[in-house]
Amino acid sequence: MTKRYSNGEVTIVWKHHLCIHSGNCARGLASVFKPKESPWIDPAGADSQSIIDQVAKCPSGALSIELKQSENNSVMENNSLTRVTVTDKGPYLVKGTFVFVDKDGKEETKEGNIALCRCGLSKNKPFCDGTHRSSDVLSK
Repeated sequence: MTKRYSNGEVTIVWKHHLCIHSGNCARGLASVFKPKESPWIDPAGADSQSIIDQVAKCPSGALSIELKQSENNSVMENNSLTRVTVTDKGPYLVKGTFVFVDKDGKEETKEGNIALCRCGLSKNKPFCDGTHRSSDVLSK
């Protein structure tokens, strides 16, 4: 499921199936990201640049930005290196531009952030869905 929330200048795109519920968005910009409310995203809660900056910190890539003048292009950080981070008791976080090859050999160039399952319990493999938080499988 993908939802869009716009303030007229930028559109926040939320891909529920990629969200690992890290809470970075709400901790970083609580005036926009309000997980206990419905709708949980209020694009009028901050200026557009603050929203863009916070969305860029989403570890899973569940949040992205579309600009008004080019609604088909997501704003991504310019970074020539791809970075893979192993989190403590969490997913692999991949940030940058990379080629993703699925189990059938289909290749797709991706840019941005994704979180890959490390615990083996995700219902959205190979992507993390946050299931590791309710298990002790990664605590060893």
